[in-house]
Amino acid sequence: MEKKDHTPIKISSISELHSMLQLPKPLHPLVSLVDNTKMIVHKELLDRNFYLNFYKISYKFSENGKMGYGQGYYDFNEGGMMFTAPGQILSTEADTSYCGYTLLVHPDFIRTYPLAKNIKKFGFFSYDTNEALHLSDQEKAIVTGLLDNIMNELNTAIDEVSQDVIISYIEVLLNYSNRFYKRQFITRKAVNSDLLSKMETILEDYFNRQETLTKGLPTVEFLASEMNLSPHYLSDMLRNLTGQNAQQHIHEKLIEKAKEYLTGTSFSVSEVAYALGFEHPQSFNKLFKKKMEITPLGYKQSFN
Repeated sequence: MEKKDHTPIKISSISELHSMLQLPKPLHPLVSLVDNTKMIVHKELLDRNFYLNFYKISYKFSENGKMGYGQGYYDFNEGGMMFTAPGQILSTEADTSYCGYTLLVHPDFIRTYPLAKNIKKFGFFSYDTNEALHLSDQEKAIVTGLLDNIMNELNTAIDEVSQDVIISYIEVLLNYSNRFYKRQFITRKAVNSDLLSKMETILEDYFNRQETLTKGLPTVEFLASEMNLSPHYLSDMLRNLTGQNAQQHIHEKLIEKAKEYLTGTSFSVSEVAYALGFEHPQSFNKLFKKKMEITPLGYKQSFN
């Protein structure tokens, strides 16, 4: 049986992707809006991984397929939006077909615009497949309207303001997507509250099993992995739910455990630091004083 090639196929240009999917040449070499039903994937490319060198924004729905992204797959039967940045790994399963649209934007298209810097602020470009954006009917109308505007501009003769107009539409699309994600966090508040409880349990177990002694301080990446979420989604979800990101929640748990050690054991401050997973007691002292406005030693002595 022939082994599957897991080496990602690197695609550097939008024109290269168009050719691979048997699409007409893009109307602009650095930006393209594709009707997903027009894509033709050669059988040799099925079940392969792809490394794209440009941004990809998709609204998709499917009757019979899944989209691979990172380590998982996402079922698009209900439709959703996904955002991927240059350098992320994508894959497509066999017998998959999609309706919808895909906007491709090369970094060079926005390089001299503020968007080149601002686009990095949109954390959803690093979300996983199970964290796709689900749109209401009203939101779908807004998104498809903006995509139609971009398509109309691409089909219009290129002039000196074409790039400005298209980038303006992309910025509006991203800002709306950010708003829709915040709405999604709110409408899924009950689910997210369960995730918060799960996170608290994971952290509590981590400290109770003294995994800090062998693995060090718990990280956002560790928490996200345990909860099957991406680090960016976890932090954004927590920020909308509690006002604090994942790192701040870890620090809160660290301070809580530090108080228990300082008041309930005979450990020195250095021993408490090592028990919590700090490599250097100075780092523990700095964090504790920042959060409690008193040194660990001063806190310990206040209880004696």
